[in-house]
Order: sequence, then structure tokens, then C-alpha cells
Amino acid sequence: MAPDTHSSAPRGDRGGRGGGPAVARLDPADKAQLAEHPVSLRRIGALFTPYRGRLAVVVGLIVATSLVGLATPFITKHLIDDAIPDQDVPLLLALVGGLLAVTVVSAVLGVLQTWLSTTIGQRVMHRLRTDVFTHLQRQSVDFFTRTRGGEVQARLTQDIQGMQSVVTSTATSIAANVTTAIGTAVAMVVLSWQLSLLSLLVLPPAIWLTRKVATMRREVTARRQRTMADLQAQVEESLSVSGAVLGKVLGTAPTASATFARTSSELMGLEVASQLAGRWRMATMSIVFAAIPALIYLVAGLPATSNGMTIGTLVAFTALQSQLFRPLMGVLNVGVEVISSMALFSRVFEYLDLVVEIDDPEDPVPVDPAAVRGEVRFDRVGYTYPGAATPALDGIDLVVPAGTSLALVGHTGSGKSTLGSLVARLADPTVGSVSIDGVDLRDMTLADLSSVVGVVSQETYLLHATVRENLRYARPDATDEEIEAAARAAQVHDLISALPQGYDTVVGARGHRFSGGEKQRLAIARTILRDPRVLVLDEATSALDNTTERAVQEALDRLAVGRTTITIAHRLSTIAGADQVVVLDGGRVVERGTHAELVAAGGRYAELLAAREPVPA
Repeated sequence: MAPDTHSSAPRGDRGGRGGGPAVARLDPADKAQLAEHPVSLRRIGALFTPYRGRLAVVVGLIVATSLVGLATPFITKHLIDDAIPDQDVPLLLALVGGLLAVTVVSAVLGVLQTWLSTTIGQRVMHRLRTDVFTHLQRQSVDFFTRTRGGEVQARLTQDIQGMQSVVTSTATSIAANVTTAIGTAVAMVVLSWQLSLLSLLVLPPAIWLTRKVATMRREVTARRQRTMADLQAQVEESLSVSGAVLGKVLGTAPTASATFARTSSELMGLEVASQLAGRWRMATMSIVFAAIPALIYLVAGLPATSNGMTIGTLVAFTALQSQLFRPLMGVLNVGVEVISSMALFSRVFEYLDLVVEIDDPEDPVPVDPAAVRGEVRFDRVGYTYPGAATPALDGIDLVVPAGTSLALVGHTGSGKSTLGSLVARLADPTVGSVSIDGVDLRDMTLADLSSVVGVVSQETYLLHATVRENLRYARPDATDEEIEAAARAAQVHDLISALPQGYDTVVGARGHRFSGGEKQRLAIARTILRDPRVLVLDEATSALDNTTERAVQEALDRLAVGRTTITIAHRLSTIAGADQVVVLDGGRVVERGTHAELVAAGGRYAELLAAREPVPA
């Protein structure tokens, strides 16, 4: 089961500001993620199997770039010791040309490396994005109920985007740092083993000091980020339309202002601390970079330790020494970088490993939607929500003959919507079966089922697209004439025609430019285009006023003609003409019959009518 929370806050300042080597610190969330959902290197490697050749080229380019860069100090040594003092022009030209060649070759190799690694990373990301999106679309509604939408978006975008750094940054930096550190160390020993020994004594405390200061700054930065997130949340909650209205109604504006002031004051202090920590880090780096060459010059200048060292050797060694510190710090961060990268894969693979609860059968029964009659049968159906102690439905036996209507009534929580959702296979019965024309829904493909069963609910979702695109979403091959005919049948064509761009008007986020009744009629038109044989109306008019309800109900009545219709009713007067009425209570059928029969019986249905509205004639 996927976790129902996800941290969308920045994951820390992995690199330093203002220069200096990156000093990484292990994120506890990464460690916890890997402990909960381990990832094998073999599985990660399988993603890159199609690109093995290109990856080998990338690694070769990294090694070549690092080694070519090491030539510069040796060329400098010969320039200072031989070419310049001896006025050897041919040697001078050759060495200067060598310096330029090293720069050009390094630049070209770097461009090739970036192109190859980015291409590989983007292709892997494309495949993962597509696989995760497709897999999540196959998940049951229960998954989206228990999972925050922000988490799904974060894993599809931020985590997969971050995985590119595994190829283009993390993996390449590990290879480059290891190669450079080893090559530099060997070159330093070749130039002077005495100065190399000095470096072994000086580097450890310098690295320790740098990491200490960087860790302190990271802690302050993390606190600042959390406080900034709190401040942004307060702004969003208090200064949105809903928040402003709530504050005025409850008189909480002074309290909100005081809370905001405290958070802002805390952020002010953390900003100062962060800047000071940053200055301390820069000062520490400056001391380290100045102290190590100074000690090298001291050792090289003392008669007892110079051992006849040339100026060129000293300059070349100092250059190598300055190049060693950064890759060495990178090597020390390898473990953290690997765990951080593995955690990204873990989060994405966790979604790919989700079990598909509602899926196509291995051997589906062929169904011709045009030939379906529409008889719906519930055979000893029971359903228990995951984690629930008691069933939502228990022992439901019902038959809805083709072309007839069934109304489901009952108190809130009686199981009406749950029973309706089983017909659309938004969930599968825990026990028993639901069938259409004798075919168990679990034996149909989901595509065939969606062609047979249509749903109109009180929660109408419209895409942020044009009216035409929203309607065509139900049937991509629908012509403009068919779209307009569906809109006329749903009594919404005149409304659409009066819009600024007619059917090409953008409906806005969630259809905000339309009222509830207008959105309902658009949803009905969308369903008419789908032309299902079985129709589930899940309290489609319960949130509407009486006038709007009448318009929508008329559109629904037209939609229901000739179809098997299951209506989940809130206002009981709307289902008086149903062929059969079933009363649910506690997930069980407690009454069934026609409206007139149940009213005459004076049982539970009559009680519901008396409690909610006058009994219709």
C-alpha cells in the first residue's frame, strides 16, 4: 500500500553556495524509504540495459576527461623549469599548444558526455513516467481515496525528474571524482612523495572542519525551509477567498496576524543565522585553500625539506593539491549520493509495484456492446471496505431486467452508492458476483464494461478544456453533429451556443464557469455520447435547487429511455416512477416493490417518505 503522505518541501541544500565542494548529509526520509521499500541494483540496472553501450562511452569520456585534465600541471612544470629558463622556443610553443589542446579536448569531451548522459536519462525518465502513469490509471478508486493527489503528482514529476540526476549528475560525478582523486594522488606522489606525505597530514583536519561547518549550515537551512513552508501555508490559508471569509466570520484575523508575526520573526532570525553560517563556511574554505599551499611553500622552502625541489615541481604540485580537495570531498559523499538516488528509485518503484485490484481478466469473455440487452443481476453480493470491521453490503440478491429501472433508497451509509459502484466495477464484490446478461463483470474487459455501463453522479468533473473537448472525451471519434445532438438531448445546447466561443469555449478549472445544474447536463450529454445500455445515476440531482433539478431530471429521463437504469435517490419523489424500488439498511435489502406497493405497505419506505417529503401522488 502506498503511503498517504509525501514531503513536497525542498530536500535540503546538498551543495554549497558561493563555491566550494558539495557536502552532502543523509536525509533520514531517504533511509526510511529504502528500509520500507528496498530496491535492488539489478532492477535499477535493468532500466539502463538498452543503453549499455552508451553508458560505457559515457564512463570512458569521464575517465578520459579526468586524465586529460591531469596533464596541465605536468605541462606547467616543464614550462617553468625548462622552456622559459632555457628560452627553448620550439618546446615553449609545443607546451603552450599542449595547454590549449587540453582545454579544447576537455571541453569537447564534456559536451559529448553531457549529451549522451542527458539523452539516456531523459529516455529512462520517459519510460518511467509513462509506465507509472499507465499503472496508476489501472488502480482502484480506493487507492486515490487514501492517497493525496499531491503525492501522486510529486512522484510522477519531482521524483522521476530527480532521477535524471542519477545519470547526469550523481553517477557521472561519482565516476569523475573517483577517477580524478586517484589520478591526482598518483600524480602528486610522482612529483614529490615528501609533499604528498604532508598533504596526508593536512587534508584530514581540513576536510573535517569543512564538513563540520557545512553540516551546521545545513541544519540552519533545513529549519529555515520548514519555517518558510509554515509561513507560505499561513498565507495560503488566511488570504485565500475561503480563508478570508472564514476569518471575518469567526473574527480570527487578529489571532492569524499574531501567528504570522511570530513565524515571520522566527524566519528573520533563521535568515540571519543562515547567512552567518554561510559566511563561516566561506571563511573556512578560504582558510583551507590558503593554508595548504602556504604549508607546501614552507616545506619546499626550508633547506632541510626542500631536497632540491624545482620551482616548476612546486607550482605543479600546488596545482594538483588544489584539484584534490574537491574530488576527495565528492568521494566522501558517495554513500549519501547513492542512498539518495536509490530512494528516488524506491519511491517510483513503490508505485509500479502496487497491486492492480481491478484489472482485465486473463481470458475475457467477448462482449459486443451493441448487442448487450442490459439485464443486471446481483447474486449474493457482499462488500467490505479495506480495513473495515463490518461489511457495507451483505447478501444482496437483485435482478434488474433489461430496459427497466431500479431505485435504491435508504439512509446515509446504507450501502446505496457502494452497490451502484459495483455495477461500474469501481470495486469488486468481496463475495458473490455482479453480472450483465449473465456475464460476470470480472470476466469482461474494462473497455467493454465502460462501453456498456455509464455513470452520472452529483460530483461532475470537467477537464480544463473546451466544451467540445470535454464532450468528446467520452467518445473521441464523435462528430460535431453527434456532439450537438447529445447536447440538445441533455437540454444544454442553447446554453453552450450562447457562450462567447460556443462549443470552443474553455470551461475553466473543474468547470468553474458553469453552475451545478449546467455541469450536470454537460455530464449527461457526455454520457449520451457514450450510449451505454446500463445507466447508474448516483444522486445526480441531490445538490441542486428545485428549478434546476427539474431541468436536469428531464434530461435524465430522456437519457434513461430504453436503458437499464439504477438510480440512487436522495429525493424520493424523483423515483416514484421506477419499475422497482429497493430499500437498503445496514447493507441489506429490507424492502422491495413498486412505489405504490411500498407506500401501501406502510413499512420502512413509507417512513423515509414521511420523514423527508410529502408522499407524491
